[in-house]
Amino acid sequence: MVIGNRPASVRVDGRRPGDLRPVSVTLGVQKWAEGSCRIRAGDTEVLCAATIADRVPPHLRGKGTGWVTAEYSMLPRATAERSERESVKGRLGGRTHEIQRLIGRSLRGVVDLTKLGERTITVDCDVLQADGGTRCASITGGYVALAAALIGANMERMLVGKVAAVSVGVVNGIAMLDLDYSEDSHAEVDFNVVATDAGTYVEVQGTAEGMPFDRARIDALLDLANEGLASLFEVQSAVLAPVRR
Repeated sequence: MVIGNRPASVRVDGRRPGDLRPVSVTLGVQKWAEGSCRIRAGDTEVLCAATIADRVPPHLRGKGTGWVTAEYSMLPRATAERSERESVKGRLGGRTHEIQRLIGRSLRGVVDLTKLGERTITVDCDVLQADGGTRCASITGGYVALAAALIGANMERMLVGKVAAVSVGVVNGIAMLDLDYSEDSHAEVDFNVVATDAGTYVEVQGTAEGMPFDRARIDALLDLANEGLASLFEVQSAVLAPVRR
């Protein structure tokens, strides 16, 4: 029981500023997919499935190289109010297009496409429930689905690393890791960080919603993100360990 006001360093869900939300990953949730998982990060939940096809986009035909791409969508009641399906609208929204391109770039960064041959791996990321960080969860879970598919097809040698993503931000003047929606919606600074386990970055996207931030703030937020990413890489390794046996 807590009597009185919470300390400024304690978040609404009881986490400390540098804590990730509880993360769980369940493998093999779709029977027909070559690799699949359901990832939960707090109340955000995403279904990820990887499909391997013996074909490539037209611009890659005959070049002996492969391709990794992604599709992202959010179920109508993944959010507090129902959102219309984009298939009904007849076009992808700008946010959806941006996110699925980011997921594809992130996953391509850890696959040796020259060894893949003329194959395409498509990773579908469907948001079942959204409470902030859906793109980060999609990348982190998308890697697990991708890796499970390649391992199952005896193509693990084509993986050249791991990739994961996490958000960091400044809320009420405090640097915080892995923002949920209530924090993200009124953060003064908001970053999404996508990185590999080799310490290289795919994307660092940062925005000031109020006062501009300086270099020292960027460095501090990246250090905080790296701590969270290290934990996510450990989760990925633990989940995939049984697949490798």
